[in-house]
Amino acid sequence: MSTDPSQYSPISCEFHDRLEDLATVRKPTRIRYQDSDGAAQERDATITDVFSRDGAEYLSLSSGETLRLDQLVEVDGNKLADY
Repeated sequence: MSTDPSQYSPISCEFHDRLEDLATVRKPTRIRYQDSDGAAQERDATITDVFSRDGAEYLSLSSGETLRLDQLVEVDGNKLADY
């Protein structure tokens, strides 16, 4: 999946709201996503922030990583494809 912000695909508002809820309560959660090469990745971390930059949306993790929201596959048992 490309990490070029000009090719960012916005995610569902409902899923975005769920991410913000998790960030607010600082709940440790399992995050599954595709890295920039398209490989499946998984992290157990806390979402510390959900933000926009340069035309794309991101989340920050307690691990220090930043993920683009359109790379997400599943967060806290909620699949992006279901939204």
